[in-house]
Amino acid sequence: MTQNNNSWRKTYFTLLAGQAISFISSGILQMAIIFYLVAKTNSAIILTAATLIGFLPQACLGPFAGAFVDRHSRKSVMIGADLIIAAAGGILALVAFYMELPVWSIMVVLLIRSAGTAFHSPAFSAATPMIVPKEELTKCAGYTQTMQAVSAIISPAAAAFLYAVWPLNAIILLDIVGAILACVTVAISSIPTPELCPETKRQQFLQDMKEGYVVLKQNRGLFALLWIGVIYMFFYMPISTFFPLICMSYFKGTPAHASAAEIAFAVGMLLGGVILSIWGGFKKRRYTIGLSVLLMGVSNMLSGLLPPDAFLVFVVCCTVMGISAPFYGVQNAIFQETVKPEYLGRVFSLLTSAASLAMPFGLVISGPLAERLGVEKWFVICGIGIIIVALAVFLLPGLREIDNTQ
Repeated sequence: MTQNNNSWRKTYFTLLAGQAISFISSGILQMAIIFYLVAKTNSAIILTAATLIGFLPQACLGPFAGAFVDRHSRKSVMIGADLIIAAAGGILALVAFYMELPVWSIMVVLLIRSAGTAFHSPAFSAATPMIVPKEELTKCAGYTQTMQAVSAIISPAAAAFLYAVWPLNAIILLDIVGAILACVTVAISSIPTPELCPETKRQQFLQDMKEGYVVLKQNRGLFALLWIGVIYMFFYMPISTFFPLICMSYFKGTPAHASAAEIAFAVGMLLGGVILSIWGGFKKRRYTIGLSVLLMGVSNMLSGLLPPDAFLVFVVCCTVMGISAPFYGVQNAIFQETVKPEYLGRVFSLLTSAASLAMPFGLVISGPLAERLGVEKWFVICGIGIIIVALAVFLLPGLREIDNTQ
């Protein structure tokens, strides 16, 4: 059902350009909010709470969102979700015009934005194989990671500059403009919608939601990947949340230092994404995923072992983390190649929900412990946990089946 060879590239890269605009504006706002919360509270617990609130709606709404995506136009779902995200930003900007933003108002908006993302992410992931030929999906995963890396390079630097010269409400308005432009690129793109199979038409939403799990459970390799992702996110999410805190607290830096670390990670992502786009990864794709997780774990562990005056070495570790990240994205191509198009929305929403449910557990544990033990020690603990996950990727027999999907 993908488009012909003359049109799919134009459609895919148009969508990718719109996503890049949205990623940049959202990334700027996300970093600005982090700067605001760190400066206002300097608390690991507050950052943990903000992250929890930002992801819980994705965990709770994910299964419903996947069934919804598979029953409706993926183009309409993406546009609607972006408009919800823009509206949430508008509410926050309006509040900022009249008062200094209280922490609770930021939490409410993060909640609304997360609800929009719960629908947008599976819609975009499910739309991609409707556009891109099967043999190009792995390389397109590299293009997507490269786009995200470029956006991540620009966003922290722009956020550090704009946060110093603009009020937060102006940065919020910039994100609204980005969301609207992303909607325009989706609106002008031709995105096919698969027909529902007859039995699906007769089923209710609850049954639809269960089907995503059933589809995964029937394939041992995909099912193993689901749980590998859950455990990986349990350890990784606290680390990504505490990046600004370790920079500004343990390494005694400023928002500029936090931005430098984020940019280093993004530069690494760009390099990794370019390599993946050209190379495509190992023939045995579990090796690509396993190496990605292993590099992430080792880099995180080493980061936590550094002395407080070794910020430049931490930046190098961030670059290595970034290089490793795109190769984990190979799993998306595996799911897109293996799962039938009419089930992709439910499957991807299930993946998002499972990861989002793992994140709160990791964050609930990490927030108090990072505050008590020190954020750098939590980097070491999570790094060791991620290394164990990498070993599981290499050694679990069920994961050998994912190499049979090529």
